[in-house]
Amino acid sequence: MPSTDTLDEVDIRLLLALREEPRATVVALAERVGLSRNTVQARLAKLEPRLGSFERRIDPAALGHPLTAFITVQVTQQMLGELAESMAQIPEVVEVFGLTGATDLLVRVVAVDADDLYRIAGQVLATPGVERTNFALAMRSLVDFRLTPLLRKALADRTHAD
Repeated sequence: MPSTDTLDEVDIRLLLALREEPRATVVALAERVGLSRNTVQARLAKLEPRLGSFERRIDPAALGHPLTAFITVQVTQQMLGELAESMAQIPEVVEVFGLTGATDLLVRVVAVDADDLYRIAGQVLATPGVERTNFALAMRSLVDFRLTPLLRKALADRTHAD
């Protein structure tokens, strides 16, 4: 892979092929993208650490947690590291983003029901370093996590650049 750590055209074509057929064999991928099996295998080995967590594909509702909420958190800045570790100890916290602006963190949580969400929000608020929280219940997902359009755009940009 390029030293800039960005994906090149071959990497993107492989990722798009995997998106269309996640269980494709190396031989099938090689045929699809027009490369040798060895090249595809080497590329996949280099890509694997960068592909992210398989967990992203698991729907929390399948685990009995159909509610999703986003909690905005204002924190004591000096305790940010400890606070992140504490958040990671709450099983229902599935993502935490550091933000700029008036809010310091955006915490995505999942819950069984409204009572469970209340309990989780209380845990977050009770975390040392948390000064204030506010939360919003996600009513439904309007655009699920996706990267395929971005991969296609990146491929088109690289193809037109040549």
